[in-house]
Amino acid sequence: MRQVAFFGDKNSSTKKISVFDTTLRDGEQTPGVSFTLDQKLDIARAVSGMGVSVIEAGFPASSESEFETVKMVSSLGLEADICGLARSVVSDVDRCIECDVDMVHVFIPTSDVQRENTIKKTREEVLEITSRIVGYARENVDKVLFSAMDATRTEVPYLIEVFKAAVDAGATTINVPDTVGVATPSSMSALISVIRGDVKCPIDVHCHNDFSMAVANSVSAVEAGASQVQVTVNGIGERAGNADFASTVMALESILGFDTGVKTENLVKVSRMVSRYSGISVLPVHPVVGDNAFAHESGIHSHGVIANSSTFEPGIMTPEMVGHRRRLKLGKHVGKHAVRQMLDQVGMNPSENELDAIVAKIKEIASHGKKIEENDLYEIADNVCGTGVVVKDITLDGFAVMTGSHVLPSATVKAIVNGEEKVSCMTGNGSVDAAMKALLNVVPKEVILKDFNVAAISGGSDAIGHVSIAVEDENGRVFDAGASSSDIVMASVEAMVNALNMVYRYDKNDN
Repeated sequence: MRQVAFFGDKNSSTKKISVFDTTLRDGEQTPGVSFTLDQKLDIARAVSGMGVSVIEAGFPASSESEFETVKMVSSLGLEADICGLARSVVSDVDRCIECDVDMVHVFIPTSDVQRENTIKKTREEVLEITSRIVGYARENVDKVLFSAMDATRTEVPYLIEVFKAAVDAGATTINVPDTVGVATPSSMSALISVIRGDVKCPIDVHCHNDFSMAVANSVSAVEAGASQVQVTVNGIGERAGNADFASTVMALESILGFDTGVKTENLVKVSRMVSRYSGISVLPVHPVVGDNAFAHESGIHSHGVIANSSTFEPGIMTPEMVGHRRRLKLGKHVGKHAVRQMLDQVGMNPSENELDAIVAKIKEIASHGKKIEENDLYEIADNVCGTGVVVKDITLDGFAVMTGSHVLPSATVKAIVNGEEKVSCMTGNGSVDAAMKALLNVVPKEVILKDFNVAAISGGSDAIGHVSIAVEDENGRVFDAGASSSDIVMASVEAMVNALNMVYRYDKNDN
């Protein structure tokens, strides 16, 4: 059950908060990130499907390819309004209009340091330009967002004057950007309160994360009366990035009780898509969407969540709400309750003495820095108990890969599946991908590879590599597995075999 804020501005103008996604524009300004057209269209469809109000598709005047991208996104017929960015010049606005966007976002620097060093204009000139460009944009589109660039370093009386000029000229929303991330939650709240009292227009905020306060500042702005927040998936963007989509939305929804209209159960899926396209991995400890967001290793924590998940999770935000799964993890802090539950799920019931021995062995292995996956647990338990319970439904009987600079990578796998020989040959984007596809093709169950990581555990060109993977079965259950080898393809294949055996083992116990 969600709860309303412990503290907050009871005079907030609305309980409905709009989400403005700028992953395609500010997110792509992350150094080293460049989305392809197809990737941008995928992201646009995904975030619109989640229920965002606005998608900032790009900056049409910056290049011909950017113009074509914004035009293509506009042509998709998405539910979200499509927005194009423009400097305060007529030609930029015209390029947005030519893309048939629903909203034009015009900006101009207002702080002294920005105004004097970037556009070299006086305060009076900025006021005149603001009135003229907003008026021109509004003559051509129904929705105009005006940004006072570097608002949080602009003298407040002058900032109010600029905003009033924009509203008088026809701006439908005003944006307060914390362009270099120097605001604090308290200063942002005070600033939004002053603006809200003097400027009669919906307020949007765009917060950067230079001091790791972008989400906090965005939430604070909403508490003070802002009605729209700008975010990027995974918080990507210039320098330290922007307010993170998932964290901002879940704070607004779960803690403050606002309605963002976002289908939060898709947050993890979209996060992983953007991570893959951007090449920027999401840290395991990333809030809401990180692998460890609902994972528990500590004995005390695991015991608590087994009894009642709200003991060591927020409660007002569950893994199911964001498209995640709660997972018990193995390591040197693991406790008996977690190990017993994990073994019980596959029909293994060790005695108390055996359980103590299993836990001790896990802690011993983990203390040497080795990552322990679920398949390791079952092997350890079988060795301790001597039960022979760990029967492999899938046994690798051999595989071969072919790759090269002028060869389509392919893999042939022969495996024994429930006593029956199966052979599969598949092509892929590299030998590992081909081998994984071939293995998945020999099993009758619907299994999806969710995560794949390689880490070197020794140095040199003949280094031993450890492959960790996660697969999801048709019931949405996620299984971790791993294997090590000096041959990464071999380690990958063995890790997948280990994972598939766990899927079968769980199904047997369920039946």
